[in-house]
This record gives sequence, C-alpha cells and structure tokens, in this order.
Amino acid sequence: MHMADALLAPAVAGVMYGATAVTAGISIHKIKKENDSHKIPMMAVCAALVFAGQMINYTIPGTGSSGHLCGGFLLSAILGPFAGFISMMIILAIQGLFFADGGLMALGANCWNMAFYGCFLGYYAFWRPLMKKPGRVKIILASVLGCIVTLQLGAFSVVLETSLSGITEIPFGTFCGLMQPIHLAIGLIEGIITAAVLVFIYEARPESLSLPKTEGKDELQGKLSFRATLIVLAATALVTAGGFSLLASSHPDGLEWSLFGNAEEGYAENLSLDEDNFGYSSDAADIAASVQDHTSFLPDYNLPESESAAGTSLAGIVGSVIVAAFAVAVSMLIKIFKKKEKAEA
Repeated sequence: MHMADALLAPAVAGVMYGATAVTAGISIHKIKKENDSHKIPMMAVCAALVFAGQMINYTIPGTGSSGHLCGGFLLSAILGPFAGFISMMIILAIQGLFFADGGLMALGANCWNMAFYGCFLGYYAFWRPLMKKPGRVKIILASVLGCIVTLQLGAFSVVLETSLSGITEIPFGTFCGLMQPIHLAIGLIEGIITAAVLVFIYEARPESLSLPKTEGKDELQGKLSFRATLIVLAATALVTAGGFSLLASSHPDGLEWSLFGNAEEGYAENLSLDEDNFGYSSDAADIAASVQDHTSFLPDYNLPESESAAGTSLAGIVGSVIVAAFAVAVSMLIKIFKKKEKAEA
C-alpha cells in the first residue's frame, strides 16, 4: 500500500505530511513520559521484524494480486501506540529513502495510511479493550479484527487522497470497488500472521506486550527470559529478511493490482493504467524522485540493475539492521532530550 508520488497532488501530500508530523510530535511527547528500560531493544527488534515481514508478499488466491504485512497493529500491541507509530515512520522512511519503496513526497500519506490507523485505532478500539483480561483467544480476535478494520481504513484513505488530488483517470467509485475487497483479504491474512507473533510473545514473555494496567497482570508468567525473547524475534527477522523474502509472490500488491491489473498473467486489467505514465505530474514530485534516485542504494530491494537472489537477501538483512539501528538512535535521542528537560526543570 506504499503510494507513489504520482498518486498525490503536492497540496494533498503537504496536508498529509502535516497530519503525520503533528501525530509524530504528540507521540514523541508521550514516549518521553515513559520509563521502560526494555522499550529501546524491543522497539529495534520489532521494527526490524516488521521491515522483514513487509518484504514477503503473499498471493491472494484467484486474483492475480498479493499482499504484505503492514505492521502497525503488531507494533502497537507490543510497544504501545506512540512508540509503534514512530517505529512505523522509521520503517517507511528507510524504505522510501534507501529502497525506493513508496514516494518521498507521498511519505506523509504513507505514514498516515499504514501507521496511524493500525497504531492508534487498532490499539484503542480493539487491542486495549480486549486485553483487560488477556488470553490467546482474545489476542487472535483482536489481531484479526484490528488488522481487517485498520487496513480497510488505510485502503480507503488511499482512494480518498487520490480523489482529492483530482486524478480523473482514477475514478473514485471504481478505485474504491477494487481497493476495499482486495485489502479485506490482505487484512485477514495479516491478522492471522499478527496473531501468531503476539501469541508467541504472550507465551514467551507476556509483560513484553503493551497490556493495560489491570489487576493480576504481574502474575502472568512467561516461558522465556526477556533476552531470549529478543533473540528469537531478532533471529526471525534476519531469517525472514535474508531467506523467506526469496519466496515472496511476484504478483502486484493490492494497490498496484487495482491500478494496473495483472492481465499479462491472465487476470483482470482493472484500471489498466500505464505504469510509466500515470497520475499527477509536479515539480515537487520530480524533486522528490531526484532525491530518491541518489539515496536509494538498493532499489526495489536488490542490487542496482539486478534481480539476483543474493541481492534480495542482502537488501533484506541490510534493511533490517538499518531499521533497528535507526530505532535505537531515535529512542536514545528521545531519552537524551528527556534528561535534558529534567535537568533544566
């Protein structure tokens, strides 16, 4: 669901940057009030895990389309909505800058569509209410419902932003009729994947989940230490990024499928747009594309002008490490500013 710059008018892109910036500012302010020594390593490992998970497109049977993990709900269930949102911003920014996945002008919109709903609506509408008395069945229910609903809202936001940008070759009704059903299927599969990860953490180290402060929470006993849980999650991220990513579906994702179809493989044409010439052209988009050309050293998750398996594995591992490092760096900066504010007070 990473939007390209051609899908947005500069004014719409600017508004979405503003909305994302305000949300990020509030999130950082809230994170500074937290006092959890485990948050930084968990944030790094989980961000790397979501980055790796987003590399694996899974086929949606009978459609010629595919989907991939979004990850906002997963991160908020572990880190809370505020650290989850910042983690998703880091992932999406690195994908756009270093891997040319999603436009840089569209980064604000991508953060909103893929992070805001999953992290905040998913947490407060599904995860927090159901976790007052946590259990495996409730984790599965919250994950499936949360991922389906928040992905539907993210997909609808893409349609709405494109419509507000005035791109007439992408009619609102037709685009909406393509985007919503395919992301319903994608959301269902993401919910199952998310539930599997969260149930593992619940069994291994339940206090590592973002659970409401309710009576009896401290009585939950895990099977693994915090360090062992981190090691398992980190190893899963590296194996997923470096190995399982090679098994990713070659079908276009839900957004690309809606715009361009998959007629060459015998499936629907859908809107049948020209992949090299569609949407909104602007000077801002050209500048963003020029910046991206210079920063993306592993475009499309591979070595430049290459489609080798080794390049995909390298991109996955390098990307996961960069995401983890940036998550630690951002967390440390927030911690430094917090100490400085306390000292000044």
